[in-house]
Amino acid sequence: MPLAMVTAGETVRVSRITGKDEVRQHLAELGFVLDAEVTVVTQMGGSLILEVKGSRVALDASMASRILVQPTRQPNSAGFRQVAAARM
Repeated sequence: MPLAMVTAGETVRVSRITGKDEVRQHLAELGFVLDAEVTVVTQMGGSLILEVKGSRVALDASMASRILVQPTRQPNSAGFRQVAAARM
């Protein structure tokens, strides 16, 4: 899903970056690289304030839509607890 669709407070992982080489290079220099964790701090007026690699970065929705993300996997999520309980 595009980063532009992620709601404030969510943390996701970068899975792909689309666009021309110059755009991908610029985003990489800002910290948006494969498997980087990104937290959406806030959304306002079509722009996103993001935290990536310890820095806060603002992107407009068109640039954020070039960054494809997936949810982060957390070991203490309900699904992992259910598997552990089933093994007992």
